[in-house]
Amino acid sequence: MQKDKKIITHTNFAKGFRGGERQTLLLIKELSAKGHLQKVFTRKNSPLADRLKGVKNLTIVQISKPYIFSLSDAKDSDVIHAHEAKGAQFAYFANLIYKTPYIITRRVSFSIKNNFLNRAIYSNSSYIITVVDSIQDEVKKINRDLKFKTINSAYSDLDVNNSEVENIKNEFKSKFLIGTIGELEHLKGQYYLIEAMKMLQKEFPDIHLILLGKGSEENLFKEQAKELSNVTFTGFVNNVGDYIQCFDLFAFPSLSEGIASILFDIMQSNVPIVTTNVGGIPEYIKNDENALLIESKNIQALYESIKRLYLDKNLREKLATKALETVEDYSITAMAQKYEKVYKELV
Repeated sequence: MQKDKKIITHTNFAKGFRGGERQTLLLIKELSAKGHLQKVFTRKNSPLADRLKGVKNLTIVQISKPYIFSLSDAKDSDVIHAHEAKGAQFAYFANLIYKTPYIITRRVSFSIKNNFLNRAIYSNSSYIITVVDSIQDEVKKINRDLKFKTINSAYSDLDVNNSEVENIKNEFKSKFLIGTIGELEHLKGQYYLIEAMKMLQKEFPDIHLILLGKGSEENLFKEQAKELSNVTFTGFVNNVGDYIQCFDLFAFPSLSEGIASILFDIMQSNVPIVTTNVGGIPEYIKNDENALLIESKNIQALYESIKRLYLDKNLREKLATKALETVEDYSITAMAQKYEKVYKELV
């Protein structure tokens, strides 16, 4: 790698490919298009690394545990950007040895274990970047004097294959399609959505729910829905953008979120939304303005919101139009420009 330019190094050791990994991918690709030299450290057989193959001016370093044994591979870095917890540990030890400045992007609202190592990791970072303001409250329990910046996530501008869209629409012909996307696990709230579908099936048999994703509680949810003819599980799909184009409504009944970046993709696709007022979602979702916002775990409210949107096409169009206007501020270009300013300040 040439050294006439500064090297931005990213660390992300996540096992799977979720919202945080998609945002890492989007940022690296955008920075590459702008001509930046980059490295990315991932675990062996990383889905993120697979998706980054072929990106220009990028060195992909896949390593095994313990990751700190590979610190020497990062010694030429000018700044390290940690995208998750293990990546933050790697950045901290690189800073101890090579004095490389680092930043941590925090995308989740979960509590951080307040121990010596975590306090050191966060306290020695140059900045903590949170994707919404509300996440800062949890991080401040580690150290109130940390330097924070808020840089929102971006919509993905997902690819769409029109022939695949037609195939999906034909499969669910004459159905009013509700979509939800995410890991099939308790915190994403699919239980409450399936319970609402039990109520809706009796009254509106043409309403149909499609659940995209897989997860640890998939079998439990399938058991819960086994008597329903209005619910389809697709498992993990690569053509998420095609499905979104088919949705008449997107339901996201999560119990805990940082920013829920999938909602930006839905907003950018002009699909109306009903979601819960958890985490950072209310920082950009406004009830009856660009979506319907309800309390989490409230099956009745979820049922009534879906029914309201099903019966009111004008409301669906109004919310979707306003959401599309809102999401203009959440482009990958805008996100990358904000990170560039941070990198420039540190190197």
